[in-house]
Formats: sequence, structure tokens, C-alpha cells
Amino acid sequence: MIIRSCDFITSASNGNQYPETDLPEIAFSGRSNVGKSSLINSMLNRKKLVKVSSSPGKTRLINFFSVNDQLVLVDLPGYGYAAVSKVEKEKWGRMIEEYLKHRDILTNVVLLVDIRHKPTNDDKMMYDFIKYYRKSVVVVATKLDKITKTALPKNLKLIKDTLMLDNDDILLPYSSETHQGREQLWDILVSSLPKENDI
Repeated sequence: MIIRSCDFITSASNGNQYPETDLPEIAFSGRSNVGKSSLINSMLNRKKLVKVSSSPGKTRLINFFSVNDQLVLVDLPGYGYAAVSKVEKEKWGRMIEEYLKHRDILTNVVLLVDIRHKPTNDDKMMYDFIKYYRKSVVVVATKLDKITKTALPKNLKLIKDTLMLDNDDILLPYSSETHQGREQLWDILVSSLPKENDI
């Protein structure tokens, strides 16, 4: 995937604030410290388009980014951050649910999990939620550069077994530091777009 342009469009907290566009959207979901912003920057070959914070839980709105004026990447608020109030967590949950349930131009959802750890209950809940509304899920195991090659098969199996992935799902290891997995992820996502979107 050759990135010719990428631009921030807008932030939204509800459907009335979503951008008015017919471009296909790909959403990214994951825990607050899973490296979501770093992965999106890696995919776009940018260092600072998506703000990376040292404090988890900073993405509190749904952020939309245009790519090549052909598709939109959507950064959903991170979940599972303990320092956020219960009221705030519930608000984020409703925000994510409204988007995933009702955004007709959403073509794919990428669920990020940390390759070093067993997926949490929150990860499992999000996986089940996406499966219910969207049928298939692309699971990206981030921070690939943080584990050894010998640990990779065992860690991927733990993720697959914990989330109970089915044959329609894809599990891909990824490193935002080395960009390993970048081209494979783009190939997967572009192939899922409607045929009229020639990218």
C-alpha cells in the first residue's frame, strides 16, 4: 500500500458528529495500552499523525483519518483502563457500540491485543461484540518485537484459544517498531473493501 496522503478529518462522540462521506471505513479497537496509535502511525508511515501518549486512556473520542482520499481509518477509544471512572467507561462503551452497530460504511474492524499477554476479559467481550455485529474480525497481535521467535507460536496459540477465533477470523502478529506485518495487514484490509473501491 503506497500512502500518498493521510489527513485527520474529525473527532466524534456520537453519530451526529461522524464525517459525511461515502468512503469505506476500517476501525481499530483495543485496550488503552495496546499500542493502537503507534500501529496506525506505522501503517500510514507517519510518526505523529495519531498522537501517542505515555498515559493510557487518552483517546476519548472516535477519530477519523482519510487515506489517499479513498478510505478512512477510524481510531476508537481504548477500553479497560483502570484509572478511568465507571461513568467514563460506560460512556466510551456506548460510543463504541453506537459506531459499530450503526455505521453502514464500516467494512472491517481490527481488534488489537498484546502478543506478550493472554487476552483480557475486556478483549474477549470486544471480540464477541464485533463478531455479533460484523461476522469476521482481524485480530492483530501488537508488540511483536518484544518477544522471541521461539515464543511466537505459543503466544499466538494462547490468543487464538482465549478469544476462541473461528475459521473466518485472521490473526496477524505486528511490530510498530519494525513495521513487520504492515504489508500483510494492508493486503488483508484492502481485499475486504467493496469491489467498487479500487485501491
